Amino acid sequence: MLAQRATQQSLRRLAAGQPSMIAQYAMKKSFAPAAIGASIQTRPVATQKMTPESSYQILVEQRKHRPTSPHLAIYKPQIPWILSGLNRITGSVLSGGFYIFGSAYLVSPLFGWHLDSASMAAAFASWPVALKVLTKFAVAFPFTFHSINGVRHLVWDLGKAFKNDAVIKTGWAVVGLSVSSALALALY
Repeated sequence: MLAQRATQQSLRRLAAGQPSMIAQYAMKKSFAPAAIGASIQTRPVATQKMTPESSYQILVEQRKHRPTSPHLAIYKPQIPWILSGLNRITGSVLSGGFYIFGSAYLVSPLFGWHLDSASMAAAFASWPVALKVLTKFAVAFPFTFHSINGVRHLVWDLGKAFKNDAVIKTGWAVVGLSVSSALALALY
């Protein structure tokens, strides 16, 4: 870095300096008359020693003048961005749940846990009916919502139903279909 700066400075000084008599004569003969050296602006390299604290303070002051992007607190909640966030959340919950349960299922014999199908079915059968329905709905809703909203996103990828009215209508359709299909799965 230092070698590059030194080279740049020396080339600038050479270009800005007064050309020799031979160079002036050659320039007058070969190019249109131009004041070589007189019209080139130079600026001395200005450096200063700074402590890390003072350079950090300069950076903090510069950040105060940068534009900030709007954030969620200033927007009115709308169905597209609510469902987009919910789609990401349900995807994370589903994938995280699969990883956690899959890992626990694989290591359960090592720790003496009873995660086999027979013991899990027996434990679930002993719960009250309301708790069973609630649990089944809580498990079914992320699946149904993420699947139906995923189809909606695939339709958008095809360039269809991407106008504001269609986005809002399909958003409410996704909510209705997800809740009704999750309830159907939970009740049966």
